Amino acid sequence: MSSAPLPLAGNFHEFSVAVHDVRGAVEFYERLGFSQANTTDTFTHPYGVLTDARLFIGLHQRAGASPTLTFVRPGIAGSLGAFAAAGIHLTRCHTGEEVFNEIAFNDPFGHEVAVLEARTYSPVPRDATDVSLCGDFAEVSLPVRDFSLARAFWEPLGFVAAEEAPAPYPHLTLTSDHLDLAFHAPQVCAQPMLVFRAADMPARLEQLRTLGMALAPAPALVQAGAAGSALLEGPGGTPLLLLEASE
Repeated sequence: MSSAPLPLAGNFHEFSVAVHDVRGAVEFYERLGFSQANTTDTFTHPYGVLTDARLFIGLHQRAGASPTLTFVRPGIAGSLGAFAAAGIHLTRCHTGEEVFNEIAFNDPFGHEVAVLEARTYSPVPRDATDVSLCGDFAEVSLPVRDFSLARAFWEPLGFVAAEEAPAPYPHLTLTSDHLDLAFHAPQVCAQPMLVFRAADMPARLEQLRTLGMALAPAPALVQAGAAGSALLEGPGGTPLLLLEASE
């Protein structure tokens, strides 16, 4: 029985963020209800991974591009020709028999993508219905100036575009087996956002305030009620957009 071919980028691994203090960043997400994964010794720098069973956030105490969308594709060294054929220019290519193989490249808007030869953390025994205080993880939303150009770049990597939607802000969603992406205009937010939704979001926001989380209003272009949306800044300056979802 043959399996479906692996997408060009492979399978989603983590949303990688550079932070100054891994321990503090891990504790931040644990307070939100995320679980910590056991990491391997692949990296020499301090490294932690937090998950709600839908989203995996890699916290890297290092310098460099941040955030990075990181994927895993076994045998990456043998796939370099496929990336070249797709017109992808590599900004990093670290391959060989005696090293951990990884490559990196940028999309047309400067968002970094990394592809590793193997996982760098172990699976976490957590049910996807056990959501964090942020609600259900929906998507990583990237700021882009041209939805069509972004779609043309990301679809060959293994994503399928839906119809453009006007609410709660103009965006275009692309789905895949392990991660949904969205594109939004830089006027909404100049940074990539982690988007969460929940029907009981107002109550969740009150609980977050009780925990001492500093919530800010959602971006002005987000069409959501004041009581049902907020922006929470995570470690490394990651915006977490918390939205009230309809029943």
